[in-house]
Amino acid sequence: MAKNQSYMDNKRITPSFISSLKSNEIFVFGSNLQGIHAGGAARMAYTNFGAVMGNGVGIQGQSYAIPTMQGGVETIKPYVDEFLAFASQHPEMQFLVTPIGCGIAGFEPEDIAPLFIAAKNVENISLPEEFWSKIN
Repeated sequence: MAKNQSYMDNKRITPSFISSLKSNEIFVFGSNLQGIHAGGAARMAYTNFGAVMGNGVGIQGQSYAIPTMQGGVETIKPYVDEFLAFASQHPEMQFLVTPIGCGIAGFEPEDIAPLFIAAKNVENISLPEEFWSKIN
């Protein structure tokens, strides 16, 4: 608990349900490469946070798409790395990462969380509690 406490104190745990965002917050969700945002967090991103139908990667409105439906974890890693680089270049934004890949894509937190280990050093990234517990 002590290790997780610092992330909690810094408010770096993504809320389990997000229905609205502050002007500097970005909803980070798992998508498919085709950008068909039909279900789960992708649908929420499309309906509420500016995700663009047909765009499956990167920043769009107040959302950021990370593809998770195209294969194994190794196919997700480059997109997570791209996201981490983007987030570190945009400290004015706060990125709220949802449990990407752990819904429709069928992965478990222990599969996806290690991809975000570098997020420990990026202060403007919040992760789901279940990801923090796997990388601490």
